[in-house]
Amino acid sequence: MQGWIVSTLLAGATVGSFTGGTLADKFGRTKTFQLDAIPLIIGAFLTATAQTVQTMIIGRFLAGIGIGISSAIVPLYISEISPTEIRGALGSINQLFICIGILAALVAGLPLAGNPLWWRTMFGVAIVPAILLAVGMAFSPESPRWLFQQGKIPEAEKAIRTLYGKERVAEVMYELRTAGQGSTEQEAGWFDLFSSRYWKVVSVGAALFLFQQLAGINAVVYYSTAVFRSAGIASDVAASALVGASNVFGSAIASSLMDRQGRKSLLMTSFSGMAASMLLLSLSFTWKVLAPYSGTLAVVGTVLYVLSFSLGAGPVPALLLPEIFASRIRAKAVALSLGTHWISNFVIGLYFLSVVNKFGISSVYLGFAGVCALAVLYIAGNVVETKGRSLEEIELALNPTT
Repeated sequence: MQGWIVSTLLAGATVGSFTGGTLADKFGRTKTFQLDAIPLIIGAFLTATAQTVQTMIIGRFLAGIGIGISSAIVPLYISEISPTEIRGALGSINQLFICIGILAALVAGLPLAGNPLWWRTMFGVAIVPAILLAVGMAFSPESPRWLFQQGKIPEAEKAIRTLYGKERVAEVMYELRTAGQGSTEQEAGWFDLFSSRYWKVVSVGAALFLFQQLAGINAVVYYSTAVFRSAGIASDVAASALVGASNVFGSAIASSLMDRQGRKSLLMTSFSGMAASMLLLSLSFTWKVLAPYSGTLAVVGTVLYVLSFSLGAGPVPALLLPEIFASRIRAKAVALSLGTHWISNFVIGLYFLSVVNKFGISSVYLGFAGVCALAVLYIAGNVVETKGRSLEEIELALNPTT
């Protein structure tokens, strides 16, 4: 039953990620955020007050829908309102604050750990940020790119003035017109994503999230407490806190490097570091020469893996996708890619332990290292660099016929 409670969140997130793209195209980015608060609030309330397992499952599913919608819309909105020169930093801050939120939730729960009803309090607290999201987006500017695509030129100019200042209105409007946004082309449907015109770039987005999940991040987090115990760190909380702190530290570094080193460079460095860390983890469990140091090496491998992940594989896909997708397909293509993320997350969670029981954790880690190596090769041949280029410049470069 615990598996059902966990998996319904992922199932809801899959539904939400696909729903988010349609809502964002139809109602706009800010309105979609406000609509997203509804399943987040109801889901948190039902989970916190649940008296039956069925109510808990419904609450988790609704919360998952809200999480899925926000996972698709947050990177989309950030990329569309951010100035080119700091778009990478602002986009990666999203991942940084996710990591900070996870760490803060862990720390906040410590005083309540002895209370058998502490989990109700933690779920109930989740209502607060959902309300703040709905209220905050009521006062936030709409994406000027979405407004222009809808033919709402005065509203787009007003949003640009609010975001960048009146001195940049003409410049941004020129970029929008040059890229052909707001043209007479009909809004893209879901099947358009699979056309020869768009499929290559859409497949890159889906592949990046697939590599992100198949690289083993959830497995490393799942086994981190056991790894730390082997090194003499008995506290599960201390182990989780160290992993969380490593994630925050790596994400902070990524934010500072995103607009200097570039997205592609960070991705390749990240997956290379993850491959090396996975190899170290695998050897620490099997190589007899390392047996006296296996616990320490496993901890080092775990921390290095999480650091490497947070440098690129964690933050870059969600940032890069809205940059490489044409405006006509952007919301739906991001939603499709995030759907790949949640589906692969669900499947891995379902079968991971069975695979470990059959092949052993060392062999599984070795397989993850191979996936990371394949990711480096794929990124080298298929991912374009987007730093320092406006969304319109990127669109013209990747879609010259649009």
